[in-house]
Amino acid sequence: MGIGCNIRAARKRKNLSIQQICERTGLSQGFMSQVENNKTSPSIATLDSIANALKVPLAFLLLKEEERMQVIRKDERRKTLYGKNNLQVDHLGGQGNVKMMLVDMPPGSSTEEEHAHAGDEIHFILEGTVYVEQGEDSATLEAGDSFSWRAAIPHYAKNVGENNARILISVFLEAENDA
Repeated sequence: MGIGCNIRAARKRKNLSIQQICERTGLSQGFMSQVENNKTSPSIATLDSIANALKVPLAFLLLKEEERMQVIRKDERRKTLYGKNNLQVDHLGGQGNVKMMLVDMPPGSSTEEEHAHAGDEIHFILEGTVYVEQGEDSATLEAGDSFSWRAAIPHYAKNVGENNARILISVFLEAENDA
């Protein structure tokens, strides 16, 4: 999807005709048609004029498909199992070097052993009571608590409560291919 496709999609979402955009920008219909069909590349000044006519940020018109907003419906999430306890991991989404997951830990389940991997993590305990440990640091956390750590340092987590624990995890990776 090129810039022209982004322009056409924005124009159609706003129920505007090419003629209306041309009236707002002073551009010819032939030129706008060529832009929308990716047959010509407009200057930044022209793109800015088109963006203003569409009432969208200029940067929005320059986004590649993979850079645009991504929506993952709850019933479309990729799900995986982790470790010997088969912890359920729902992959909520990601953008660039950041990804987000939801982990369900049944009572007594754990990551089983310390493990390490690339990235920095932030955890938010949604439900339950979880014991976490990294090196000499440890804590028992409950719903509403959060913590963060560098995942390259070996770490461990265990549900020490009587009920299921749910943890929202955001992971930042230095390089996208570390994902």
